Amino acid sequence: MARKKKAKMLRITQVRSGIGYKPKARRTLEALGLRKMHQTVEKVDTPAIRGMIRKIDYLLKVEETE
Repeated sequence: MARKKKAKMLRITQVRSGIGYKPKARRTLEALGLRKMHQTVEKVDTPAIRGMIRKIDYLLKVEETE
């Protein structure tokens, strides 16, 4: 029997405010589920999430978790 591979997770923390940045950057924060400073969310590591992080990396801190 094949075991399911556990998905790699990303812990994403907002470290800078979205105020003063372009609306697209603020919408990306919201799409990631981040609403407040120092809020942390965990997302599955997918190319779409990686792309969102890459666009606004100056606002975030990202850690890989198991």
